[in-house]
Amino acid sequence: MKGQITTCDHVVFELPALLSWDVAYTGTVPCDSFTVTCLYTAALEPVLRRAAGFTLMDGQTVLLRGIVDEYEIRQTEEGLSALVAGRGYAARLLDNESRAANYQGATLAEIIRNHVAPYGIECDKTANISSGGEMYTVAAGSSQWKALENFCRAYGDFAPTFDRYGRLWAAPANVSKTFEISDSSNILSLVKREDHYGVLSEMLVVDKTRNQEYSVKNQDWMDRGGQCRRVLYTPGQSTWAKMRYTGEYQIKQSKADEVSVEVTLSGGFLAFPGDEVTLKLTRTGLTGTYCVTEARTRADGGGQTVTLTLRER
Repeated sequence: MKGQITTCDHVVFELPALLSWDVAYTGTVPCDSFTVTCLYTAALEPVLRRAAGFTLMDGQTVLLRGIVDEYEIRQTEEGLSALVAGRGYAARLLDNESRAANYQGATLAEIIRNHVAPYGIECDKTANISSGGEMYTVAAGSSQWKALENFCRAYGDFAPTFDRYGRLWAAPANVSKTFEISDSSNILSLVKREDHYGVLSEMLVVDKTRNQEYSVKNQDWMDRGGQCRRVLYTPGQSTWAKMRYTGEYQIKQSKADEVSVEVTLSGGFLAFPGDEVTLKLTRTGLTGTYCVTEARTRADGGGQTVTLTLRER
């Protein structure tokens, strides 16, 4: 495993031997993140001061590209070491605020051109979607990420993601890998969690200008005794279809984290967000198909482990 620093003046420098790494992939927000430590010499100090980008590689295989947020130089009785930490390329869009804007009949290509491309981000796939005859508004104070994400969710019903090369995927996700976890897998720990806090039973969307409202209900949760209603007021000229989508989207988001499984396995970089996992765990009664939403690999000299956060499909 090796790490490379790209300086602000575009010089690539290979770090000394890595002592540990902690790499978390989400593909979305919160960002991918990394922390690595390596051996340190005084020659590394000017490189770290100019560090802008980071690449983690296993041989010639790129495992992560990101930006450097911080570094530390450490001297202990064990010797000298350096720590480098940062986030994936989604951070470039999160850290930059958009100007307020109104788009009439905007396309996703136009949104990417105005809110993504100026930050040096490559786009690997773009869906052919537009706002049609509707006005798409980027509110004051929105990040460039929010300008992109809101458009994709509103008109394509998907969330944009980043791959480990730092490329944007602005289209519905494809399952890149399918694998199985069974009782015979080398499971170090497993936790299933079901959390009902914040799960909506009803979303009431109100158009104040037209004095119209639309109710969307989470019947399954209501049948189980759930009672949690929210009221969302939308700006004028909201169509019935958009109001219904807004309500369904809010309920869908409230349920996203209701059921999760966290499993830790021996090995590193075994899966990435978007991969599909079939659980066949008879001892715990956990079966079914799940999606990897986060994959975190840690290593500190005693071998690698990967912790996968799984959500129901």
